[in-house]
Amino acid sequence: MQVENHKEGVPFEYYVNLFKSLDPAEAANRTGAAFDGEAFTVRLLGTDYRIAWPEYAISSAAPDAFALKALPPQTFLLRYLLEGKAVAWKGQWKTFREMPWGELYIQPFTGRCLTRAAFTFGTRVAKFAEGAEKLGGRKLPNGDAGYELELLPGYLMQIIVWEGDEEFPPNSQILYSDNFETGFAAEDRVVAGDILITVIKSHM
Repeated sequence: MQVENHKEGVPFEYYVNLFKSLDPAEAANRTGAAFDGEAFTVRLLGTDYRIAWPEYAISSAAPDAFALKALPPQTFLLRYLLEGKAVAWKGQWKTFREMPWGELYIQPFTGRCLTRAAFTFGTRVAKFAEGAEKLGGRKLPNGDAGYELELLPGYLMQIIVWEGDEEFPPNSQILYSDNFETGFAAEDRVVAGDILITVIKSHM
């Protein structure tokens, strides 16, 4: 597959090549993703995707399957199949900073996720709530609006926004179920936040 967008396309093609040599039985056992001999089935934010192996191809029966239209979520799913693992949630919530390597990646996380969420959703709180509810988000009592969503099976995220006013700019917080700290690398947690924001925004 030739991709002209080098910023997204080069890493995508790199992981597509690694994917060809993946041991599908090991990956299915490690992640819990079903493998039928031809393709994996992975659920991302409530949408099931079929990912063919060894020659990568992605498809979905859902008419609004967002990952079919963009490379970052496809790269994220490839990395999950290559490196991710199913880890049980212990019931705790973590900020990005509290997890391993959080301090090192806090600047890109703040820019790509917290600041973006604040100014995308904190200026349109009602629309944010509408978009999160369309995704099946569970309403939280926190902030001016907050929702809990399942990114991948067993991996939960909470996104909370505060509306800005004359004195204070809009604000946001994103929390991760504690299994993210061992199930994902720090850079993938940044991408997870970015994907969550993008998908909610697409439903607004």
